[in-house]
Order: sequence, then C-alpha cells, then structure tokens
Amino acid sequence: MATTPTTSRAIALEINGEAVEREVPASRLLVHLIRDDLDLTGTHIGCDTGNCGACTVHVDGVPVKSCMMLAVQADGTRVTTVEGLAPDGELTPLQEAFSKAHALQCGYCTPGMLMSASALLQSSPGPTEDEIKVALQGNICRCTGYWNIVEAVHEAARGGGEA
Repeated sequence: MATTPTTSRAIALEINGEAVEREVPASRLLVHLIRDDLDLTGTHIGCDTGNCGACTVHVDGVPVKSCMMLAVQADGTRVTTVEGLAPDGELTPLQEAFSKAHALQCGYCTPGMLMSASALLQSSPGPTEDEIKVALQGNICRCTGYWNIVEAVHEAARGGGEA
C-alpha cells in the first residue's frame, strides 16, 4: 500500500511575546501547535469544526478559531493565546469581571470567550450590549446562558479595562 509523503515546513512566529520556530507538517492545525507542541493548554479544542469558539486565539490582533487555521498560515504572525492575556500572572480587568459576574461554570468555553471579548474591548472600549453579543456569537457556552458573560464584558468596559 502506497503512502503519501508528509511535507513539512519551517515556520517562525511570535506566541505570547516569545519567538517560536518550528518545523511543522503542512497539515498541522494551529491549535495543535499551540497545545501539543508548545504546551499552552489554555486554548481548548471543543468541536474541531470552528463552531464552538473554545480554540479562539488572536492572530495579529484578530480573533481566529485556531482549529480552522493551519500552523503554516501563522508563519510570520503574532499569536496571543489566553495565557498571553495576563503575562505577568495578574488577572486582567476582563478576567476579574468574569469571576465577579459568575460568567463561567465548567470553564470550557471561557478561554475563547475571553479572547473574543478582549478583542472587542481593544477595538471598542465602550461596547453596547448588541456589540458584545455580536462579538461573542461565534462562541458556544452550554452552561451559563450567556447573560453573565455579557454582564462581565459590560463590567470590564465600565471599569475602563481593556482585555
């Protein structure tokens, strides 16, 4: 039985402020580079189809579902994962608001929600409820009913806090 050769490619990118160079198979998903190769397990794999948003990261400041992007497509980019939101170990105002507003239960969707919400707050520091809902619509939460998540984003915005 013939096998198809796997082609790989050297890539260089920045993840959470650190330069990363890797040889990756052409078919390697960004989420697997992040979780499996770099051991940044805050980025969750939920559906593998781009529907749930648990794997959301920022690529050059834009929220991207990392299960839908090849690692080679991230070559030359700046990637931020949920671990990169608070590189000094202190919670951001958004993370604090999630805690205060009880915006998480099982926590599985939380990294993706935080990444989507932080991108919104960076581009629109005082979003309306509708803008928050639109920014979060690519993320599925099966536990909270979303109200507390929307309130947490409002709270972070009211506190003047970006991501």
